[in-house]
Amino acid sequence: MRTLEVKDIVVHYGLVQALHGVSFRIAAGKIVALIGSNGAGKSTTLKALMGLKPLSSGALLLDGQPIHGTHAAQRVGLGIALSPEGRRLFPRMSVWENLMVGAHTVRSAAQRRQSLDLVYALFPRVKERREQMAGSLSGGEQQMVAIGRAMMSHPQILMLDEPSLGIAPKIVSEIAQAIRTLNEETGISVILVEQNARLALKMSHDAYVFEQGRVIRSGSGQELLNDAFVQKAFLGI
Repeated sequence: MRTLEVKDIVVHYGLVQALHGVSFRIAAGKIVALIGSNGAGKSTTLKALMGLKPLSSGALLLDGQPIHGTHAAQRVGLGIALSPEGRRLFPRMSVWENLMVGAHTVRSAAQRRQSLDLVYALFPRVKERREQMAGSLSGGEQQMVAIGRAMMSHPQILMLDEPSLGIAPKIVSEIAQAIRTLNEETGISVILVEQNARLALKMSHDAYVFEQGRVIRSGSGQELLNDAFVQKAFLGI
């Protein structure tokens, strides 16, 4: 498994600076949560890690090797995958076809089969609905397919952007358990961006608090659950 270091990254949208020297580390085999209010820079950070937003400055090191000069497709090949906010499935394609889109960089048929079996084991609903059009699924089921599609590239670092957004609590619990199981049984590292701060911190080994494009707090998930600032700002305590 791989380690990703984020070093002082700066990102702009035109003249607007979205990230101000953000640094953190994703250790191999860990779940890392990024929490903060809307517009704090969490999703921009994931886009920068995936190669969808260029860095103005800073560095990304995968196992000590710089990757910030590579494009998104190359990063998929290096074992990084993103399940984006809003799911973004192809609604008129079947569930199975959507999953196969995620495997387009995988040449080995055996590896594709292995990844598909893992997706089906984690999300039995996805297997049951594999022939249905993706647009006919519930929001929670679509989210399962979106995560599964990202898993089909056989990643070692899986990034999830707001996986609980707009989903019924029961399904959120199923997805959370699937993420934990994936991490525990495969050692895949997970970067989790979540508005549901309590859920994210309970799931994570390490966590970082974003505010206005900066990291202002860090620690273990449990440490931040007990942090007075985090409790007041994000947990309603």
